[in-house]
Amino acid sequence: MEKRIVKIVLTGGPAAGKTSLVSRILKEFNSEGGWKVITIPETATELISGFGIKPFDNCVSMLEFQYFVIADQLHKEKLAVKAAEMVPEQNVLILYDRALLDDKAYITDEEFDEVLAHFDGRTASSVLAGYDAVIHLVTCAKGAAFAYNLGNQARSESIEKAIEMDDRTLRAWRAHPNLRIVDNAVDFEKKMQRGLREIYRIVGEPEPMDRKRKYLVRMPDVSALVERHGAVVFDMVQTYLVMTNPSIERRIRKQKNGGEYLYFYTEKHLRPDHTKWDTERPISEKDYSRYLLEADPALRPVRKLKYRFNGDRQRYELDVYPFSAERAILFCYSDDEICIPPEFEVIREVTDDADYKNRHLAQVQSL
Repeated sequence: MEKRIVKIVLTGGPAAGKTSLVSRILKEFNSEGGWKVITIPETATELISGFGIKPFDNCVSMLEFQYFVIADQLHKEKLAVKAAEMVPEQNVLILYDRALLDDKAYITDEEFDEVLAHFDGRTASSVLAGYDAVIHLVTCAKGAAFAYNLGNQARSESIEKAIEMDDRTLRAWRAHPNLRIVDNAVDFEKKMQRGLREIYRIVGEPEPMDRKRKYLVRMPDVSALVERHGAVVFDMVQTYLVMTNPSIERRIRKQKNGGEYLYFYTEKHLRPDHTKWDTERPISEKDYSRYLLEADPALRPVRKLKYRFNGDRQRYELDVYPFSAERAILFCYSDDEICIPPEFEVIREVTDDADYKNRHLAQVQSL
């Protein structure tokens, strides 16, 4: 089987949700499903925070800064492709948190062409051809201004500046033939779902469905799910942290990825109108261990095995908990009427039942 490498750029203005979408992608496309995800972090941020190279404070001009950015970006992109060729997985997804054309938003077109030509005569057209697809996430400043600083209280750009940079960034990428735009026409959760669906469409795999229902079921033969339906199994642990702000629920998650683990930090912002807005980011094992020290002593970690498989134009996930030998939770996703596989005996639907949400299960440890 020939190795397949798919290269996707995630771009957009400030506070667009790129980091949260990366977290979703890492959860979905992992070793258990036959995928390796390689992420390339935002280069400009690394240079500013790690090396102190700043396009202000009389350090370097914005034009001079772009030479540093593009040189580093080209180096990392080369390493990413080399790594993709070396890893054992046959399907590799390279995610770029911003990429070369993003730099065009900060200087003139003529200056950008000049900088690119400095590196082996590259042109904007040749650079664009190196990416399979571009997903532009529109800044929250457009249509969801209330959430602009939820994920980053230190964000320096004003809402007006964020809108301007979003427009300039979209203009920089507009010539790519496979440009997808995800706006703020719906809430943030729907925005992330739309972004994830675009990823599935780009790689050509069945995409998650919009409609979601949740059922309490008798424990099925899980080995049969693997044998009959090719279910993929995910081992994960979710830990709730002490709430330092009454309107922000915090949690961390550890998810097995082949022989390693992925780690995530999530904040659920509870708004006055009772809607919720989640922000999420991947974290290191060291950060995960540090956050464990803030675990809420009133809530126990929720560990589960998630069995994921597809049916007839539907997707299913079965959550199996160590504290329940006779019951499990079945999630059904579909764009049409829900059809439950015959091997599942439904006790009752619990889609909107707070007693079957993870936070409650962390309290009671029972189904």
